[in-house]
Amino acid sequence: MKIAVLKESGEETRVAAIPETVKKFSALSAAIAVEQGAGTKASIADHDFETAGARVAPRGEVLKNADIILCVAGPEAAALASATPGALLVGALDPVRRGAEIAAYATAGIEALAMEWMPRITRAQSMDILSSQSNLAGYKAVVDAASLYGRAYPMMMTAAGTVSPAKLFVMGVGVAGLQAIATGRRLGAQVSATDVRSATREQIQSLGAKPIFVENVAGIEGEGQGGYAGETSPEYQAAQAELVSGHIAKQDIVITTALIPGRPAPRLISDAQLATMRPGSVIVDLAAEAGGNVEGCVAGETIDRHGVKIVGAVQLARSLAADASALYSRNLYNFLAAFWDKEAGLALPDEDEIVKAIRLTRAGAVVHERVRP
Repeated sequence: MKIAVLKESGEETRVAAIPETVKKFSALSAAIAVEQGAGTKASIADHDFETAGARVAPRGEVLKNADIILCVAGPEAAALASATPGALLVGALDPVRRGAEIAAYATAGIEALAMEWMPRITRAQSMDILSSQSNLAGYKAVVDAASLYGRAYPMMMTAAGTVSPAKLFVMGVGVAGLQAIATGRRLGAQVSATDVRSATREQIQSLGAKPIFVENVAGIEGEGQGGYAGETSPEYQAAQAELVSGHIAKQDIVITTALIPGRPAPRLISDAQLATMRPGSVIVDLAAEAGGNVEGCVAGETIDRHGVKIVGAVQLARSLAADASALYSRNLYNFLAAFWDKEAGLALPDEDEIVKAIRLTRAGAVVHERVRP
């Protein structure tokens, strides 16, 4: 089988394969073709791909007769004009916001597989692109906050006096939140964290941070499908707002990560709460693209409100292109390898729960219920 790896457009810095995964695909008896310059922004030269066994060529040649097309961000259907009908397109396709493009894939005969909809089950953990990229985003959020914060993170005892440690508060303890906690602790901050899922309390404590939880109020579980947070009761929301208001006024750095799949990001910090924070404090909102956890947040921009810097973080993993590409490409390899037969190539069983979760189009039609017209 022939696998094509595309060069990303726009601000995307990542690439869907690295020399390591090229070698692994070659070991499965697959032929790999990589578009010229695909790895440049991730510090991978064309020569590195060729040394690993890939053929480097312009897009038209790369797509010709390709059975599988690997990408990071879903390309426009027009960019796949030279692809063979029936080819698989595997990547982060953003199906909800790009419904028209998904329909165009179907019209072109492309079978689209959205890796961001990988189910949260044990055997799919190594295929989960959201987890691998969120892990890096959580780390980068704390580092970016440090560059904006006008003081040091750790406590420093010097002959000239003591510098107090920064206080860092993480709201939302998923993959990104846990990495933010760990990074903040490594840098010497006093870290606290909260989540609507009570099961995260032990995870917070295991990383050496202080858990901040609403107690004895209906809705504390907040458990959603697939390990994500879900909706909480009005009583819980009111109690949480009161708790956060008292805590956030004492914080120097806040990282917000709360997302609900298929819904706008929940509002965690109001303008009134912002006004209670110390001038010079920093908030990094990792949910900015979904509407933001912070009132007034603007995706892709850093704004100042009440003396507080609010970072509307967008795709922070892109700023760590080499590592992000390595993790992402391994996710794709792990997925394809799980369904690979050296003799027959790739086979995706219709009834497999992973396949059903991520398959968007097939045989000229949109087949996933979440994006079906």
